[in-house]
Amino acid sequence: KRAMYPVLSLAVFWLLPLALTLEEDSPLDCRPRRSVPYRSENAQRFHEEGVFNYSTMLLREDLDLLVLGAREAVYALELKDISKKRTSVKWEVTPKQKDDCRNKGKDPEMDCKNYIRILHKTEDDRMYVCGTNAFDPECDYMSFADGTLTLENKREDGKGKCPFDPFQRYASIMFENNLYSATSMNFLGSEPVLMRSGLASIRTEFKSSWLHEPNFVSMTQMPEAMTSTIGDDDKVYLFFSETAVECDCYNKLVVSRVARVCKGDLGGLRTLQKKWTSFLKARMDCPVLESQLPYIIQDTYRWCDPQQDWKDCLFYAVFTPQSDTSDLSAVCAYRVSDISKVFAEGKYKTPVTVETSFVKWVMYSGDVPVPRPGACIDNEARKEGITETLGLPDRTLQFIKDRPLMDQVIQPIGQKPLLVRRGATFTRIVVNQVQGADGEKYKVMFVGTEEGTLLKAVNYDGEMFIIEEVQLFKNTEPIKILKFSNVTGQLYAGSDSGAAQVPLATCERSSSCMDCVLSRDPYCGWDKAARKCTLLSSSQGELIQSVKDGDASLCPDADPVKPLNKSIWPMGNLKLDCPPPSNMAKTNWERDGNHLTPADRLQFLQDGLLILNASQSDAGQYRCLSVERSKTSEHTTTVVEYQISIHPAGSGDGKAIYPQAQTDGPSVAGLQAAIGLLVVSLLALLTWNFYKGHLPLPWNCGKKKGEQSLDQEGLNSHVSYQQAPRSAQEEDKPVVVGRDNGTSNNNHSRGEAAVGAAEEENNASGVNLPSLQFIDDESEI
Repeated sequence: KRAMYPVLSLAVFWLLPLALTLEEDSPLDCRPRRSVPYRSENAQRFHEEGVFNYSTMLLREDLDLLVLGAREAVYALELKDISKKRTSVKWEVTPKQKDDCRNKGKDPEMDCKNYIRILHKTEDDRMYVCGTNAFDPECDYMSFADGTLTLENKREDGKGKCPFDPFQRYASIMFENNLYSATSMNFLGSEPVLMRSGLASIRTEFKSSWLHEPNFVSMTQMPEAMTSTIGDDDKVYLFFSETAVECDCYNKLVVSRVARVCKGDLGGLRTLQKKWTSFLKARMDCPVLESQLPYIIQDTYRWCDPQQDWKDCLFYAVFTPQSDTSDLSAVCAYRVSDISKVFAEGKYKTPVTVETSFVKWVMYSGDVPVPRPGACIDNEARKEGITETLGLPDRTLQFIKDRPLMDQVIQPIGQKPLLVRRGATFTRIVVNQVQGADGEKYKVMFVGTEEGTLLKAVNYDGEMFIIEEVQLFKNTEPIKILKFSNVTGQLYAGSDSGAAQVPLATCERSSSCMDCVLSRDPYCGWDKAARKCTLLSSSQGELIQSVKDGDASLCPDADPVKPLNKSIWPMGNLKLDCPPPSNMAKTNWERDGNHLTPADRLQFLQDGLLILNASQSDAGQYRCLSVERSKTSEHTTTVVEYQISIHPAGSGDGKAIYPQAQTDGPSVAGLQAAIGLLVVSLLALLTWNFYKGHLPLPWNCGKKKGEQSLDQEGLNSHVSYQQAPRSAQEEDKPVVVGRDNGTSNNNHSRGEAAVGAAEEENNASGVNLPSLQFIDDESEI
């Protein structure tokens, strides 16, 4: 057995590099097939000078408007082209409000502004708008008529509706003219609340078992009463993360949650007066392979098929790690029916006091009161004579007051993420369904990131595939909001610097059939008749598409590539451009039909080939081949061809890298002016130094050392370095000006500068250094 230990050690040593290699090619490193850099034509954009934080959006498709909330302004933009502004209205804080905010310790230029945070349509076609208002939130009604946005100045207190802090996460929806909001009730942000504002206002308890340091993410409503067989009520779902009260651990552990309340909840009669009687919450999990700590929810999107029941709706959620040791982000999908079942039938968690005052949360195994705690009023309750929550017995209400947490953890569909990616952190998500050429329906995920990019991804039967990544904003800034319009079929994104509008697909980015098919974009296909990559929805002809396999062998033979003529001097350098058509493709080079390999004079670049010190042997026909593997096979296509000739006259027309001197133009004139100015400055500097005596005059340079005189009084007050007496031991010790005591980071440079100055002064009799010291103790250097 002892002989086996060295063998096992060697096996681990040799298998470790293999494991690292496998990890590099794992699905966790899923990268986009195409990366599209920032260009002005990539999207329609809107930005107004001096205005920031475009992070609140309301789609008014009935008015063909995108209502955009920013810092101290609300804009009405054309829905089909947001670069066109219809109108806007300012909502700025007063000087007094700004002063009050500053006196409370907030930044007057960042915090003490009015950040628009709530924008909802009301049933009378007006809009309800709220802003942070210099840490004193306020709400108002806004109307759009005759091409003008108007604030109605019907100001309402925004506490509990809108956050105080403009950088704090919150969530809200308007449902049947009632505002449901999740934010903080106070200036310090220490009283989190889920509240319904309206005729029957109601909120959560201020208890850590209800909400414990939450970070609110999103909110949505589900019409569950519509087809309910038990007379159930509509629900409002809230997604958030919070510090786990149930965790038996030393450090704080943050977990993801989903909570829900019933639309008809009016609170209890004695217990839980004007508090939710239907507030229940459960933990959500999105298991990522290498994670030990749970991932934290950042955004959700409710996707429903209009032809299906609400039970078939899905919640897509974006998750990110809570530790800095991981750079993975994930998307998980959950069935609404699974979440609803946990709340309707699941076990509860209950706090149990252990030892002294330590509280441990365990599964409740005792009797559950009837009606069921946290349930909506349904047919069973009505049979008992309970028609509203005010009639619920105190035993049911006390139970839910103490035990709002469910025991069961909600797992995603398939028990794993739909998409995992290493790199830029995910921030927002929108999901759209499209029917492919094969008749099957595919759900395409559009994911915003911290770097201002938009990912377009599909999960094909468990295979994660990112079609493309587009840089929407010039600066690397987070996408803070992402919306989709069914009317225009466009996506709308907002960030600190502006808003952007992009289509669901840009098929024209693929110029060949192979590129179009290998993109595996369910929106796009190769039109045989038109010979271009086009939208399925706008084409009438026969299309080639293979989204699951990327089978480019279905494509007809491509037209031959016309060679480009290039020439170069002997011993010159030439770069042949060949950008790979995708991030998945590898490029190979051929010369006169023979495979090329890298050499000293042939350097393979990411976007081309570099020929160095060209000779006659380098002439010939060069071909750049793109090789890309799909699920079916490898596909090779010619990207570009070059015919290279060596011309002694150097009349090449390629991208030859020749040194060229510019003999005219504004740059030469500028250089001449700069040199002239430099000469004049140098002469002036020399004259000033001669005048001040810092430099010796030319006729004094020939004097010998012995001819120089210095009176004793001058020696005491102004020691000349070259005449200072030095012992033999002092000859090689450094000279410094003053002492630094190690407080500067430039100790070496100061010492070297002083020594250098001393050496120069050996040749000049007029240079004196004040307070020069010899260091006898080398530890003082």
